[in-house]
Amino acid sequence: MHGETLDSAANRGPVKPGGIPKGALIVCLLCAAVVAGFYFLVPASGWKDLSTAGWWKSSWNKENDYQHGFLVPVIMVGLIISQWKKLREVAGPGHWSGLLVVLLGCLFYLAGQRTGQPRLTVGGLPMILWGASLFMWGWRTAWLLFFPFFVLWLAIPVPEFQQATTRLQILSTKLAQWGSGLFGVETVVRGTLIHSVSDKWEPLSIDKGCGGIRSLMALIMISSVWAYLAPISLWKKAILCLAAFPLAILGNMLRLTSIFVISEYGNHAFAAGTWHDWSGLLLFYPISLVMLLGVHSVLEGGLPWRRPRKKLAVRKVVREGGEALEAR
Repeated sequence: MHGETLDSAANRGPVKPGGIPKGALIVCLLCAAVVAGFYFLVPASGWKDLSTAGWWKSSWNKENDYQHGFLVPVIMVGLIISQWKKLREVAGPGHWSGLLVVLLGCLFYLAGQRTGQPRLTVGGLPMILWGASLFMWGWRTAWLLFFPFFVLWLAIPVPEFQQATTRLQILSTKLAQWGSGLFGVETVVRGTLIHSVSDKWEPLSIDKGCGGIRSLMALIMISSVWAYLAPISLWKKAILCLAAFPLAILGNMLRLTSIFVISEYGNHAFAAGTWHDWSGLLLFYPISLVMLLGVHSVLEGGLPWRRPRKKLAVRKVVREGGEALEAR
């Protein structure tokens, strides 16, 4: 009997991956159209003719330090596409609890419309999307879609982060003063202004953008996606995400220090103009990404792409006739 079972399993060939039924896909598309109508066509309460999606897009501006916001929906779509094959394989019967999550998302939408707070309205969107996936295709599919959907929260401007700008400005100013002192650049701090003791350059102001809030929000987004894609345990993913806070502050300190050093020993106009505008792309992000890779390597015990692979246990199964098969 054991030999017959192996033969029958071998004759059947590889098991085909599961798929999403066409009927369920049509229902899903119809529901998506309804949700899109509420977010793209219905005006946001208190914002005249501007829809919730329109308000969301308008909030990705320099004043809110959220210029990177438009990247978040693109990242969401990219993550879903990267998991598409696996999503088709694990799609199964839905679970009724998904309706409760959808209801919670609808309550957020209504609360935002009622109070004139589009942030609440947008905050309910990931709940609606994730709850619908749970209701349609079950827990395994919903688990894979949890991060791609809720990463949208990173594109919602948060007032609390904006209020932290002043503290970041002061902290960045003090750290930059200390860093420039290591290179022999003596400075005097007055509020968010840094003066050169040698009077070789005009006082530089640490404005809101230079304070680090913009860099912090962007690095939180990068570290979150990095942690999601990294094949590590949950507690390591959490550390990788939280590492964005100190790394953003350290990276911003190095960027500001470079501006002061170039002003002291080089050309002040270049440092305060061209280098100030491009140092984030040319210095901050490369250094921050390298430091993030360093944190990941410490958690892995080595470079991530060089971590040792787990050896698969191999056992031999002998069926009738004396032929041996290897089972992993």
